[in-house]
Amino acid sequence: MDTVFKKPHALVDVSMHYCPGCTHGIVHRLIAEVIDELGIEGKTIGISPVGCTYNNYEYFNCDMVQAAHGRAPAVATGVKRVNPDNVVFAYQGDGDLAAIGTAEIVHAATRGEKITVIFVNNAIYGMTSGQMAPTTLINQVTTTTPFGRNPELHGYPINVCELLSTLEGAVYIERVSMHDIKNIMNAKKAIKKAFQVQMANLGFSIVEVLSSCPTNWGMNPVEALKWIQEKMIPVYPLGNFKGKDLEV
Repeated sequence: MDTVFKKPHALVDVSMHYCPGCTHGIVHRLIAEVIDELGIEGKTIGISPVGCTYNNYEYFNCDMVQAAHGRAPAVATGVKRVNPDNVVFAYQGDGDLAAIGTAEIVHAATRGEKITVIFVNNAIYGMTSGQMAPTTLINQVTTTTPFGRNPELHGYPINVCELLSTLEGAVYIERVSMHDIKNIMNAKKAIKKAFQVQMANLGFSIVEVLSSCPTNWGMNPVEALKWIQEKMIPVYPLGNFKGKDLEV
């Protein structure tokens, strides 16, 4: 009997630590499938962040480097410049990338560093009990905004793709979502293209992934996926923001 579906070789066969309903595991699988399909497991180097995915080095069958909070693009820059023939990706959450790591992601993009960033946006600080993040929506309740995010007090959400798309060095920018099968498949295509952009030596690439956090949103997994569709996508519209017609 032919095998039509199996765990990617680039993903270690262990149980993950993520909360029920969290879509980090799906994003991991998509990255691993892309690594397998491109045949780059032996030359891929991943950068682990601080946050819910701090230990994703336990899940990928490739070399991984741990970065300090927010510094993954800077670490990825160093790794890529020293190993220009390797494929280097950073995996970051919204607090990691859009808060303490804002300078790192902006300057890596504007320099056109030939790295790939997978940016997982769940609109909240997941690991540290659900505080407001730079991506938290207006009126969204968190542990630090119990009456909802008030723009007069807390400012507005940061749209990372739109921001980075203004920078000359950024070559490929796309926002995708994990809320249903169709969008998961679109996410895989975007991740694959982001890796191919790097392999073609074209410049900086980033894929933003809208993801769920049922635990800190106070929802069950089904409700959380619906919340992505109904609440997050109107604020963070899906689509390509740069490099749609790139030939890779």
